[in-house]
Amino acid sequence: MTSKQRTGLALALTGVGALSMALLSPVAQAGADEVRPECPRGLACDWVPAAYQQTGDPADKETYGNYDTADRPNTNKVRFIVLHDTEEDFDTTLKIFQNPLKQASAHYVVRSADGHVTQMVKGKDVAWQAGNWYVNSHSIGIEQEGVAVDGAKWYTPEMYRSTAKLVRYLAAKYDIPLDRQHIIGHDGVPPTTAAGTRNMHWDPGPYWDWNRFMKLLGEPTVPTAPRGSELVTISPDFKKNRQVFRDCEKGVDLPAQGSSAVPLHTAPSADAPLFSDPGLHPDGSPGTNCAADWGSKISATQQAVVADHAPGWTAIWWYGKKAWFRTSAHARSTTPTSGYVVRPKAGRTDVPVYGVAYPEKSEYPADFGDKRVGPPLPYTIGAGQAYPGGGEAPTGYFYAPTIDSSAPFDHTYFSGGEKYVTVQIGHRIAFVKASDVDIVRTR
Repeated sequence: MTSKQRTGLALALTGVGALSMALLSPVAQAGADEVRPECPRGLACDWVPAAYQQTGDPADKETYGNYDTADRPNTNKVRFIVLHDTEEDFDTTLKIFQNPLKQASAHYVVRSADGHVTQMVKGKDVAWQAGNWYVNSHSIGIEQEGVAVDGAKWYTPEMYRSTAKLVRYLAAKYDIPLDRQHIIGHDGVPPTTAAGTRNMHWDPGPYWDWNRFMKLLGEPTVPTAPRGSELVTISPDFKKNRQVFRDCEKGVDLPAQGSSAVPLHTAPSADAPLFSDPGLHPDGSPGTNCAADWGSKISATQQAVVADHAPGWTAIWWYGKKAWFRTSAHARSTTPTSGYVVRPKAGRTDVPVYGVAYPEKSEYPADFGDKRVGPPLPYTIGAGQAYPGGGEAPTGYFYAPTIDSSAPFDHTYFSGGEKYVTVQIGHRIAFVKASDVDIVRTR
């Protein structure tokens, strides 16, 4: 299996031609009429299978696309739903997922114009969609037709309604909490290693209206704690929260427009540098207003723990440090929230943070050669800090190196005994060992 397949390939839909249906494998050609899409009643939904086909020497069972077969949730639990945008039109996206050379797929694709949904990978199987093999193994991926830097024009009312209806259905089916540590954007998926941080994607971007979407899920942002609560939900009004970001790939400033994103600074001043994600800027350079620079902004409906106050400003714990954003007395930008936060246990000064929740090496069979463990990311939770989270993350590694399960231990889910919990460490979620932290309910 290629390294891309092992880590989970993030979708990059640019410059891709169509692939004839005649080239698809018999598995991929299983008639659309023979498979009932896994969708809620009343949602316009059809089934168009993604390719499941070898791409090289027939004897090479490790070179194939575009997903892995599994038996979820009987083997590995489905714990997350990941929302993307396609960066291509709807029809081209379907063709890309039908091309095994692209090594990319998602479970569903949602059309912008009318909210039509096409399922391409069964829920039991693992789509190659999130850029993190652990997250791939435990998530459902939903691609939404759109281009992130084009603003909100792709994100139509029909798309919001269809995606919300689909997410509610999937969350009920797999018992997934309807919160922002489990319903995440692609920009909320952690890297598996520090070196992989720069390769992570940032869709659906700052123009996806998270307030609107979570309200459609039946989880609007409303006060659930007294004023002054240490836990807050970011809740700027999308239309009034007009921001100017830059398309740094094209070198152009994007028009001022409504956004879910709130810029974060290193001090309580508009002149202070923007916050720098140490994984994205390992040289310590300041954050930027690039739309793709997720570390310098927090999104509406994400939660955070208040670390400090200054006139007109609030600081939160963010990637191991304080990050500041404007808080106006005339426009609500945060909502006091009750919930769970994660703190280091007494005596712990720097709790390691991980992008995966894999077993320990000792927990794999002695004769198994691919003992995956998760190296720490370049973030720690220091004494006195706290972060939203605490939900248990499944501990396990799904090993699927070939298309036909022909290798030893092939298509096996290795469970681990170490308990991990999910934390909102910054713009992206991450995982910490439960033995390192206390989980405390705030009020």
